[in-house]
This record gives sequence, C-alpha cells and structure tokens, in this order.
Amino acid sequence: MRVMGHNVFAIIVAALLIYVIEFVIFAVLISPEQYMAFTGITQAQVDGGEARMPFGIIPPLFAAIGLSLCIKWRGAQTLQGGAMTGIILAVLFAFGTSLYGFVYGPHTPHYLLVNLGHFLVCWAAAGAVLGAWK
Repeated sequence: MRVMGHNVFAIIVAALLIYVIEFVIFAVLISPEQYMAFTGITQAQVDGGEARMPFGIIPPLFAAIGLSLCIKWRGAQTLQGGAMTGIILAVLFAFGTSLYGFVYGPHTPHYLLVNLGHFLVCWAAAGAVLGAWK
C-alpha cells in the first residue's frame, strides 16, 4: 500500500526495526544503572516516566517517515542508497539534536558515543529497508 508514493508497510517495518534495535541497546545491552549514570537521571525520574512508555513507538515512526521522504527526494531507492541516507541523517539530525542533552544537560561523553552508535545502526538499518523495499 502506498501513500503519496511511500510504501506504508516499509515505513512500519522500518519503525519497528528502530524500536527493536533501541530496545536491545537500551534495555538489554545497557543496564538501568549504567543508563542513569550516562544520562544523569534518577530512579525516581525513570519510575515517573513509565506511564509514557506506550508512546515510545512515535519517535521511530516519525524517523521512518522522514527517512522515507529523504530517500525518495535523493532518488536513493536501493539498499545501499537508503542505508547511506540513514547514516547521513543519523549524524546530521538525530545525533546533532541529541547533542543538546550534552551541551545544556547532564549527558556524559560516554552517552554521546552510545547515542551516536545507536542512531547510526538504527537509521542505517531503517534506511536500508526503506531503500530496498519497492
């Protein structure tokens, strides 16, 4: 199914892929204690935010829609073209925006590296799906 030339199923799969990769990184590979140390948040803040967890699919969905738009605009509708578009956008937009948490907030330099890796993997994988899926 296509909407304005964009494959809706590919966008959904790309968003779910981002969501799953983020879960693996932030819920499996990094312990809660390590995450709190990286980000400067407390257990009380974590506990207070649990009610918002169902909304966690929205950022990956927005990212997948944006990636789909950029891949189409670039004419990069191949696996490699989609992955490269994802990498470019991961660094310039996703990681660039996350720097605010470091510059003006409590995020540590180590968390910057984790975040950069997370965005590169997530957005490259989602871009590859969107680029390759005709």
